[in-house]
Amino acid sequence: MYRTVTVAVVVPAYNESGYVGDVIDGLPDFVDRAYVVDDGSTDDTWREIIDHAARRNATHDGRFEDLVVPIQHEENRGVGGAIKTGYQRAREEGLDATAVLGGDDQMDPAELKKYLDPIVDGEADYTKGNRFADPAYWAKMPRFRLIGNVALSYLTKIASGYWDSMDSQNGYTAISLDALERTDVDGMYEYYGYCNDLLVRLNAADVEIADVARSSEYAYTDGWKSHIDYREYVPRVSGMLLRSWLWRLRRKYLLTRFEPIAPLYALGSSVLGASLLGLLSSVVRRDRDATGTWVVAVTLGALTFLAGAILDREDNRDLTVQIDPATDGPETADDDQERESSGPLTRSASAVDESRENGDGHRVDTSGVGQAEIRPPEDP
Repeated sequence: MYRTVTVAVVVPAYNESGYVGDVIDGLPDFVDRAYVVDDGSTDDTWREIIDHAARRNATHDGRFEDLVVPIQHEENRGVGGAIKTGYQRAREEGLDATAVLGGDDQMDPAELKKYLDPIVDGEADYTKGNRFADPAYWAKMPRFRLIGNVALSYLTKIASGYWDSMDSQNGYTAISLDALERTDVDGMYEYYGYCNDLLVRLNAADVEIADVARSSEYAYTDGWKSHIDYREYVPRVSGMLLRSWLWRLRRKYLLTRFEPIAPLYALGSSVLGASLLGLLSSVVRRDRDATGTWVVAVTLGALTFLAGAILDREDNRDLTVQIDPATDGPETADDDQERESSGPLTRSASAVDESRENGDGHRVDTSGVGQAEIRPPEDP
């Protein structure tokens, strides 16, 4: 328990033999429950989870009989599928806050409190790492990762509506029980890109999120290697973002309430797409008169889309909180003692109003579909 709040951790693992055991051993003492999900591994990951879970549970004395709950997917479903399984168990057992620690041991467990504090303090219901909060962190990120993350972050801003958030690919996160219950996590994307899709679903539920400054030094250590096949990743995630964006606009601005945001986006996209095709055709045919007309049409389409984006950002401005990196350092014993007296996690209407007023990957591969086999059975 952390500051009178129960804490769960989801550990997704696919072929992480030699790593996932260290993650289990390194779980902070304040964690009440850890759902370690073997996502259809083909190596010794499951055996390693069982062995380390048994040793950790033997010395555990806490709210639940067992600290570590091993869960095994019969087939690989993807990192999103593994995290979804953990989220569903945490929601079922009623844990106040649930964090994600990758089974590849690339997330520093010593930083977990930074992700829990905004939730406990009622500032946000979902926190995520942000490696762009400090320029010094960029140097630790491989160049191809940096470029890819920037591009996907901007696409995710449009799709999710969280315009003031950055580093959408960051998998170090924490979420409150309230957000788990309000958000459609059951429909969450299971392949790489799950974190982008989850942001869209959080926005549709009007969940407040917070970016937490995170260094890349711990993640990209010697021997680090990406398991992502970008020839498959780019088209699949791009298509997912488009579908998620349309889903959010329909659910948030057409079905729940009407705003001109969705019509402006639709009109701008249609005009811009058709105009670009017309412009390309006129350039190929060297028709200068038609080219000029199409340039005007492209401009009008872009301005219409931009108008929708501006309204979208304004409508969601209060849903993003920025955690100041300057005050993001480790806590002292006095800090912990003072916060212990602050009471349990609450999300009252007044707390939400106040926070809004003051507010301005894991290495899993493929996306096979399978059913989850829960081992051992749930505690009574």
